[in-house]
Amino acid sequence: MKYFEVTFTAQPCSEIITDVLSALIADIGFESFVECEGGMQAYIQQALFNEDSLKQILNEFPIPDTKISYTITEPEDKDWNEEWEKNFFKPIIIEGRCVIHSTFHKDYPKATYDIIINPQMAFGTGHHETTCLMLGELLDTELKNKSVLDMGCGTSILAILASMRGADPVTAIDIDEWCINNSRSNIALNNIHNITTELGDASLLEGRAPFDIIIANINRNILLNDMPAYASCMHNGSVIFMSGFYVQDIPAIQKRAEELGLRLIHHREKNNWAAVKLIKE
Repeated sequence: MKYFEVTFTAQPCSEIITDVLSALIADIGFESFVECEGGMQAYIQQALFNEDSLKQILNEFPIPDTKISYTITEPEDKDWNEEWEKNFFKPIIIEGRCVIHSTFHKDYPKATYDIIINPQMAFGTGHHETTCLMLGELLDTELKNKSVLDMGCGTSILAILASMRGADPVTAIDIDEWCINNSRSNIALNNIHNITTELGDASLLEGRAPFDIIIANINRNILLNDMPAYASCMHNGSVIFMSGFYVQDIPAIQKRAEELGLRLIHHREKNNWAAVKLIKE
């Protein structure tokens, strides 16, 4: 699969600017966002890249007095694990209970749940606020013998933790073939045997038996669009956790959810990113 590497330079540059930019361009297919000096780098499959859509987002950027320029390159073939080891991916511990590291890490904290992730170019190492929030929700939820669906699974880090905490069976779905291949590799690394991976989108859910728990860490627009498909494969008492949006997006998420018979139980937030827990009644 061929990717473009797009380097964005922002003036001024701040965390909130790069967070907003990453959320906006995720809607047009960008993934694997990495901070760099003066901005960030983002990756997108060449087949999905639409420069006109990108220019429109930058022209309509919602933070006033912000100038964003970009350059496009085709990244060379390289050892992505080595790149992550040298530059980006460091071991992380979630709530003192779950440690996430890669095969190249030799010195990392010990915890009840030890997850090995070789991220390659798939999103989901636990470092991003939304992944961290969702991991926290799973750590606080009773999962034993619960059927779980992980939509937009990325590296399958959430599906893996669910399985480790007793969920069975677990289904992981993503639209990106790279993510599915990376998921299968990570699932094998963790000796997990009850996660089924599938390539596709929410249309795969039509006619499915209900899940006890659904995890969807994607983005605001996709969640709003696909929520009816999620609700259709939930029974009364099923719970859905959603993230990939900002605190100010919660009212829109809640309104759509209530139209589908889902009630907001609570939300978590970190650096203005949010995760919500809803139940079907």
